[in-house]
Parts: sequence; C-alpha cells; structure tokens
Amino acid sequence: MKSPFVLETQQLSYRFADGTAILDDINLQVPAGSVYGFLGPNGAGKTTSLRLALGLLRMQQGAVQIFGQPFRNHRLEILRRMGALIEAPSLYGHLTATENLRVLQKIYQCPQERIGQVLTTVGLVGTGSKPASRFSLGMKQRMGIAMALLHQPELLILDEPTNGLDPNGMLEIRELLLALNRQHGVTILISSHLLAELAKMVSHVGIIHRGRLLFQGPLAELQQRAVGTGLHLATSDAEKTSAVLRARGIAPQFRDAAFSLPLLDPAAVADLVRTLVGAEVDIYEISAGQPDLESIFMNLVAA
Repeated sequence: MKSPFVLETQQLSYRFADGTAILDDINLQVPAGSVYGFLGPNGAGKTTSLRLALGLLRMQQGAVQIFGQPFRNHRLEILRRMGALIEAPSLYGHLTATENLRVLQKIYQCPQERIGQVLTTVGLVGTGSKPASRFSLGMKQRMGIAMALLHQPELLILDEPTNGLDPNGMLEIRELLLALNRQHGVTILISSHLLAELAKMVSHVGIIHRGRLLFQGPLAELQQRAVGTGLHLATSDAEKTSAVLRARGIAPQFRDAAFSLPLLDPAAVADLVRTLVGAEVDIYEISAGQPDLESIFMNLVAA
C-alpha cells in the first residue's frame, strides 16, 4: 500500500560528541501535496532534522523514508526528485543569476529552457548582467529557491527561507511558495521560528521544542484543540459599554476600537447583549477569541 506521506522519519535521534541530546525520537510525517510547517525556536533541532533527512549529517539513530523508499538505500534516486535550500544559498558572487543556474543545469542535465522558467517563477528574470554579489538578501533567497526548483522537484525542503527578510520580502516568498504548491503540486517542507508568518501558508504543522516533537497534524486540528482566550466585543458606544461591563464586575481591556473580555458562560453573554441593546448600544461584533500560533506554542511548551 502506497504511503500517504512523501517524507517520514522514524525515531530520529541525534547527539553531539559531548553527549548533548539534540533530537529525541522525531517521527515526522509530511503528507503528499501539503505545505508542512516545521516550527520551533532557534536551536530546537529543526535544521539538524532536515540535514539528517537529506543525508548531510551521519545518521546516529532512526531511519528516513522519502517517496516511500529508504533514503539510505535509494539516495541518488531520491535526491533527483528533491530540491532543498538549507540555511543560506550557495552562489558564485561573480556570476549572474543565469550563469549560476547554468552551472547547475549542466550538473542536473535538465533542459536549458528551465533556466528562464525558474527565473520567471521567482521574479528574477530581469536581473540581466548584475552579479549575484550585488543581489539583495531577498533576491538571494529567491535565487536559492530557483536553484532548488531547476530540476522540477516533487518535494521542496526549505530551511528558514524568510529569515532576515523585511515584511514585503516575506510576502513575496509566501506567495511564491503557495503558487508552487497550488499550481504545480509541489510538496513543501518549510522550517521557521517565525510562527505567525508560517501560519499564513501551511496546511500541516510539526512543532518542535528542545529536540522533541510536541505536535504534528493539520493546522486546523491544532487550532481546534486550542482553548479560546476570551471574548472580542465591538460596539457603537465605548463609554456606555464600559459602564455596563464594570457594573457586572468585568474589567475590560479596550484596544483597536474593541473590548477584550474574559470568557463568559452562554447565559452571561446573552444577558450582556440584552443589556447593551436595551441601553441603545449597537453591537457590531461579539466573538470568542482564538489564540494565535505563537500563543498555542507557548501553551504546548508550558504543558
């Protein structure tokens, strides 16, 4: 039976020479066609996991399967179907974008027209004769992705691809990766410590902390398991609303034209709504707030 996972690790563990444990029984499962966010703070073990999965570190304990095959026994065959960018891209600074890709095109033995195609895909087709040493950080990151895409991989592994980028650069990378996934069916495994940023693009999540996998599954499942942080209330009259709340012993926080309240039981919410309407206060919104991904992560770590 064909596995639904493009990449799997079984009991992946790793220690430094001094015995310090970096990974402890990591069992990653990256579904085919997903954008899998491998999330955690710096030093959590993300890059070590990816290096082991790509054969860049010697395996100490555990196993890796990619495309349903043991990586150890089918390394070259598997690598031909993968693209990866681990940490910073390796570029020849004196060469242009086209020249850098031409070097790899000869190694991969893929069609020469792929060079123009990937440069168009990542938005670097107009760089002309500019050497890579003069590229901005965002251009270098896009160049690294172009290099990983040159041979049309089925699985793309990216380690911190938005690290150091400004908000506009993050947006460009996010839109690029979503287009690759949705339009070309590329499965993407992307690691980052920027939890809120990755929440905007991933379909599945693995959360790692101090070398242990705390959660793995669809992003929606993680969000559903989270407990609401309180109530969000927006009305037409902040002064009257504040008076009604204080009369009930509630000390609300007012920010961005709305109140943040502690969770109330359904009967108390209904009574609050009736009182506000009776005081001729229009209710624009009342909803249960949900914690963002960073809050969920902190709750998992503290558990």
